Amino acid sequence: MHGADIGVRGFAETAEEAFEQAALALSAVVADVSTIAPRQSIEVQCHAPDLELLLMSWLNTIIYEMAVRRMPFGKFRVVISGLTLTAKIAGEKVDPERHQLAVEAKGATVTARRGGYIGMPGAWEPRRIPCLANLHILHLHQGG
Repeated sequence: MHGADIGVRGFAETAEEAFEQAALALSAVVADVSTIAPRQSIEVQCHAPDLELLLMSWLNTIIYEMAVRRMPFGKFRVVISGLTLTAKIAGEKVDPERHQLAVEAKGATVTARRGGYIGMPGAWEPRRIPCLANLHILHLHQGG
């Protein structure tokens, strides 16, 4: 195993949808999301002093839940009220035959911060420069 970083982004018309898209991008780094059935749903909540740090907290909450439950997640429903995020996330226990996990996400961090509306009006992209969030990952070697 060896470590690396990768960036994820979420594009959408609302902050909630952008956070859901960033969560899907995180899941896609770990496994093929089309193989993850929404068999078990849990509710999570996180808080932060601003929306950009809320995104980092959100991604780290998903990474934590993946690790302790041994579950990849493929469905996300986010509600943001002020600086509190509440979400239902759904997935299933790891099935090595179907999920073929490529990496293990270890944590999300950010460097320079900038976010808000970009491009056309109504297109919300929480973003970090150089990328939205850096995921610290471990590459998992398959086989021997």
